[in-house]
Amino acid sequence: MADLVARLGRWSAGRGPLYLLLAARFRELIDAGDLPAGTALPTDRALAAGLAVGRTTVVGAYDLLRQEGRLARRQGSGTWVAPAGAPAPPAVTESTANPMFLHLLDPPDHVLQFACAGPPAPPPECAPAYRWAADQLAGPDLGYHPAGDPRLRRAIAARYTARGVPTSPEQVLVTTGGQQALALLTRALVAPGDDVLVEAPTFPGALELFREAAAAIRSAPAGEPDAYRDALRTRRPALAYVIAAFHNPTGSALPLPDRRALVSAAVAAGVPTIVDDVTADLDFAGPGSQPPTAAYAPAAAEIVTVGSLSKLVWGGMRVGWIRAQPAQVARLARLKAVHDLGSPVVDQLAAIALLSDLDDLVARRTDQLRRQHDHLCRELRQNLPQWRFRPAVGGQTLWVRLPDVDAAAYAQAALRHSVAVLPGGSLDPSGGSTDRLRLPYVAAPETISTAVAALAQAWAGFTSGPTTPRPLPAIAV
Repeated sequence: MADLVARLGRWSAGRGPLYLLLAARFRELIDAGDLPAGTALPTDRALAAGLAVGRTTVVGAYDLLRQEGRLARRQGSGTWVAPAGAPAPPAVTESTANPMFLHLLDPPDHVLQFACAGPPAPPPECAPAYRWAADQLAGPDLGYHPAGDPRLRRAIAARYTARGVPTSPEQVLVTTGGQQALALLTRALVAPGDDVLVEAPTFPGALELFREAAAAIRSAPAGEPDAYRDALRTRRPALAYVIAAFHNPTGSALPLPDRRALVSAAVAAGVPTIVDDVTADLDFAGPGSQPPTAAYAPAAAEIVTVGSLSKLVWGGMRVGWIRAQPAQVARLARLKAVHDLGSPVVDQLAAIALLSDLDDLVARRTDQLRRQHDHLCRELRQNLPQWRFRPAVGGQTLWVRLPDVDAAAYAQAALRHSVAVLPGGSLDPSGGSTDRLRLPYVAAPETISTAVAALAQAWAGFTSGPTTPRPLPAIAV
């Protein structure tokens, strides 16, 4: 059910009767082969509950598709996708059903994007950085650097060294964003059936990669380092993944003694551990106030750090990196070479220019995030006092608990008020967090206010009966 609801995506955000919108989205999935012939569909009542609509909406959509020959329905036997007259294209079984990715894949529309967290626009520093990069494109250079442009590798290594983690360029692999870094590490370290230990909840992009690798995902509650360390010792997974600071989605940070103990436990268990530091610089106490987690690891330990400029600068700047042992970096570089021969050189050169003043840029961005975080907290307390949350100490997201409701069903109601939010179940491999939402505070205060007002209207209708959605006013996102 949850997978189907996720695949339906923003079906209700268009104009027209809901049953026609739902039928249209089902039609797309069936015709594309994403719902192949014979696929059983939920009952009218079950799907209506999952989509937060009346049963008549589902019945109307199902009946329309049955008349078209796309669905078959039989009393007592249920509803399923009917065989087509022509062979259907093969189902893309490896495609994601995670709402975070599906919202990115949807074409731009009037829906306010509150499901993804990242800088909404490039900062002013980006344009001169790219102009400087273009000026460097002189002299012989084939342009293929699977491990990364040597100049950027040196710059990233120098940044780690300056922060108390001695690093050589041979320990750095440049990737096309943090997601590719996680993908390469998963490909190199995880075989089908291997145990992978994560926090619950955690970053959905990592979960999708581990699922794609057919790993057995094990979890320990986020914010409970003792449970995580116990799992390291007892399960000895093939790989562990942790976000020490600032956690996505909770915005919390492990205290420094707990980070040291976690690293020690991973080293003692011999478990390769990925420390996702993509948001680690977004510290409300000030950039650089805490050392990287890798500072607590012995020089030869298999503690791998993933970093990226996508959350610090702009998501469109697809420059990330892996810090690991030189032998591991060499292996990953060979794997990366097969996939893309190396990340774009111009982006890497622009990253060099940005790294020279990154602390100042991050300080300004963190100050802005802190103000937006405080604004979101005030708006929620004023407009949705029933919702509960713990203020974040850094990062980009707030973890909100809804009182005794299914957050995925509420997310469907929010869509009909033109706001896309990410339900907690999609971030929690343990099956928990179904009453949670991840809310980013990356937008301007006026946009946050508009979104919260729409969420409050959706909440009123969701908890007390249907309301008529109102279109959002024109806003700059």
